[in-house]
Amino acid sequence: MSEKVYKQKTETSGRIAVVGDRELVIGYRLNGIDDTFIVDEEDASKKMQELYSSNEFGLIIASESVRSKLPAKFLSQVEASIEPLMLFMPAQKESIHEESISALAKRVLGINIKVD
Repeated sequence: MSEKVYKQKTETSGRIAVVGDRELVIGYRLNGIDDTFIVDEEDASKKMQELYSSNEFGLIIASESVRSKLPAKFLSQVEASIEPLMLFMPAQKESIHEESISALAKRVLGINIKVD
């Protein structure tokens, strides 16, 4: 019985979901990720909360525009979570800010990085 539980945990924790605008989602879909969701501003928060609470994914990748639509309480819960891990990707038209790189390194790796 314990093997079945372990196997189930491994299968779900290896799944990846991608949520965001068309450009981000299509890129991952072309790379073989099946669980991809194109969302508009109205549906972004609902879809993220649904995926997060489903316990089906080990990694959820979302666009930075989706992050801005999440309620503050849920966002703080997501940022403290390791499983599922949520990564927010900047859109091509957005620039990567030093703060976002530093914040991501601190959250994921637990280290402070100063970018000059």
